[in-house]
Amino acid sequence: MRAFREAVEAWDFDAVEALLAEDVVFTSPVVFKPYPGKAITAAILRGVSRVFEDFRYERELTGADGRDHALVFAARMGDRALTGCDFIHVNEDGLIDELTVMVRPLSGAQALAEAMGAQFERIAKEAEASSAS
Repeated sequence: MRAFREAVEAWDFDAVEALLAEDVVFTSPVVFKPYPGKAITAAILRGVSRVFEDFRYERELTGADGRDHALVFAARMGDRALTGCDFIHVNEDGLIDELTVMVRPLSGAQALAEAMGAQFERIAKEAEASSAS
C-alpha cells in the first residue's frame, strides 16, 4: 500500500493514523493477543518509530485483488539487524483493517519485545488520550 509506505518512510504518523480503519486489528510479532482499535494501533506504530533505527522498506507486494499487501522492511535496534514484513489488508473503503507484523531473527524479535515493553506505559497513555479526543 503506497500511501502507508510513504507515510511511514516520512515518519508522518498522523498520515499513518488517517489510513487506519476505526476497527483495525494490529497483530504484534511479539505479543500473542491482537490489539483492536485505531488509537492503540497508531500508538504502537509511534512507539515502534522510537525504537527502530535505519528503518527502510525494501520490497512491496500486492495481492491480485489489491486489498492485501506485504511490505518487507529492514531496521536496526542497537547492534541487532532485523528483517520484517508488514502484512496489510484494506477494507472496502480503502482503510487498513488488519495489520500484522512479523520480524526475524529471534534475537531481533526479543530486542523489539524488550524495547516495546519498556515503552508500553507511554503507548497506553497515548492511545487513551487519542481515544478521549
